[in-house]
Amino acid sequence: MSGLPSTEAVDPATAQIDRLDDVALARTLAEAHRGAVDAAVAQAYAIARATTLVVEAIECGGRVAVFGAGTSGRLAVLDASELPPTFGLDPQVVEGIIAGGDAALRRAVENAEDDADAGARAADALVAHDVAIGISASGGAAFVRAALQRARERGARTIAVANAPGSPLAALADVAIVADTGAEPIAGSTRMRAGTAQKIVLNTISTGAMIRLGKTYRNRMVDVVATNAKLRARAERLVRELAGDVDASALLAAAGGSVKTAVVMARRGVDAAGAERLLRDARGRLARVIDPA
Repeated sequence: MSGLPSTEAVDPATAQIDRLDDVALARTLAEAHRGAVDAAVAQAYAIARATTLVVEAIECGGRVAVFGAGTSGRLAVLDASELPPTFGLDPQVVEGIIAGGDAALRRAVENAEDDADAGARAADALVAHDVAIGISASGGAAFVRAALQRARERGARTIAVANAPGSPLAALADVAIVADTGAEPIAGSTRMRAGTAQKIVLNTISTGAMIRLGKTYRNRMVDVVATNAKLRARAERLVRELAGDVDASALLAAAGGSVKTAVVMARRGVDAAGAERLLRDARGRLARVIDPA
């Protein structure tokens, strides 16, 4: 049994979990995730290196493909799909790819994670300026390993996210992030501790990259795409916070809905075209346009 990855081990602390009362069961399952946070934080250096690779790829016009199977694949798609509305990112720039295709988002697709040929094909379009991120709790999913291998052959940079030390996936990566979460409360159920750590790692990489790319101003999401009432109200609030006592609604209308453009119009006394030009010259970094030198 020593050949099993740590994610498949049995946790003696939860050996009697089915005998707990309801409150103790809830507390035990919730507390099990504390270790996932620590495991992710312990990988801060590797996460920072991975973030740099993602930023470099996007800045030079490349794309980021995130590969996973099962829970890992669903997390990959989730993280990628949230970037366009939150940060105004082109949906083609970061893509989550799950073994078995979109149908696997809702229900398991038999043997999809074992399909190495499909993994390789999924990475066929990557080129030298791109980044491939492979996620697998044990690091053994053939689909993910094949995707990273093909990405390397295509000249793309590679990042591995795993939860078991010594995983075969890490050997295929320029940067390996191993958030060692150990045994699960329910043996082998990596949707729990491992999945939580993976989500933290993906959130940290993608959010860190968006910050470095100027998609925020301080801790404000100034590239938010206002697609509903809540986000429209947030956009108006952001304009007022950053530009003072202004008609935020009118500014946003003139700026085509762009918070950044509206703020620059108010702060620099220019029209929308002038604001957009200033932002282009600053490579989208609002701070470079409105903050004192």
